[in-house]
Amino acid sequence: MTTQQRRPAIVLMHPEIPPNTGNLIRVSAATGFELHLVRPLGFDVDDRSLRRAGLDYHDQAFLQVHEDWESCIAQLTDNRADGPKRRFFAMTTKGSRPYHEVKFQPDDVIVLGCETKGLPPEILATFDSKHRLRIPMRPDIRSLNLANSASIVVFEMWRQNGFVGAL
Repeated sequence: MTTQQRRPAIVLMHPEIPPNTGNLIRVSAATGFELHLVRPLGFDVDDRSLRRAGLDYHDQAFLQVHEDWESCIAQLTDNRADGPKRRFFAMTTKGSRPYHEVKFQPDDVIVLGCETKGLPPEILATFDSKHRLRIPMRPDIRSLNLANSASIVVFEMWRQNGFVGAL
């Protein structure tokens, strides 16, 4: 029996700013990573600014919208008997582990919260300290832009796994 390779994935919990999501649509198209959006969204997926930021890459991206966290997690966790369980990492300024210390696997998932509040506390609480990642930065800086943060980690994940599918 042949099993289809799972793609790595980005999950945005309750994103609020259309251009951030549009930028990540473009990252999804460029890297082959899935992009999962979990409602509520701060915009309509047909929003003009979302489309502008994603340019003409929407049809090449791997975008899915979920009504809630439970439906997203159910789709991403297929508990295959023929392979290892898929790993999930929360990106948070409260992370105890720098992202670059992780040896990423080809089907890992990173989960990011909305631009103004981060991950909801009840979702963040489901990640143990080994799975709460942070991007190193100077202590007087609160956080980075959501799309930039996701891109930093996505490209490290992709690099570690040989830039599969790239020229």
